[in-house]
Formats: sequence, structure tokens, C-alpha cells
Amino acid sequence: MTIETYDPNAKADVSMTEAAIAHVRKQLAKKPEMKGIRLAVKKSGCSGFKYDIRFVEEARENDDSLQMADDVVLFVAADARAYVRGTEIDFTREGLNSTIKFNNPNAKDLCGCGESFNV
Repeated sequence: MTIETYDPNAKADVSMTEAAIAHVRKQLAKKPEMKGIRLAVKKSGCSGFKYDIRFVEEARENDDSLQMADDVVLFVAADARAYVRGTEIDFTREGLNSTIKFNNPNAKDLCGCGESFNV
């Protein structure tokens, strides 16, 4: 048996697939003033929480700054750390549709449309 301690202030351990990095890199090239993307969580949706991802010029105070590639930085909102720790961000294409997917080990319930989650 092991005992796991929880530290809400521990740095967010979020990763991105190569496909997600390539997608963000392409989007950032169109917006040279933007320095990276910011991942936050909002109370919303039918399951309780919704991912909020935006292109930003700089991190907010207390954001975690994670270097995903030489030219791609992911800022994780301080209040989202506990919800997204261990999440892998992916980018997929299915036919004409493309989407950013969040493979979050903390999500216990997902809504049918994939827009919200519960922990």
C-alpha cells in the first residue's frame, strides 16, 4: 500500500502530442504578438467544468509556464492545476473536422458532446 500526498500548489504536469504542438505552432505563426496558449478551467457545461484555451501575449500571475517545444509555451492557470494535472492535449482530424482533445485522467464524467467534464 502506498500513500499519496496531494499538493494543490504543485506544478501542473500537462503534455501535448506532436499533432497538438504542430497545430498550435501553425496558429501562433498567424499571430506573432501571441507568446503561447493558456489553459484554464471554467464552471460550465452539463458535467460541471469546461476547458478554456486561448492564445495569449503573456502569462498571468501564478500561471505555470510549460515549454512544450522551442517555439510553443503552454501557460496553465493556477486555479486549474488540480483539474488538469496529468492531462495530455491532442489535436485530431476526422474527415473535414478537427478538434483539440483533452485526455484528462482526473475526469470522472464527460458530457456526451465532449465539451465538459467532472472530477
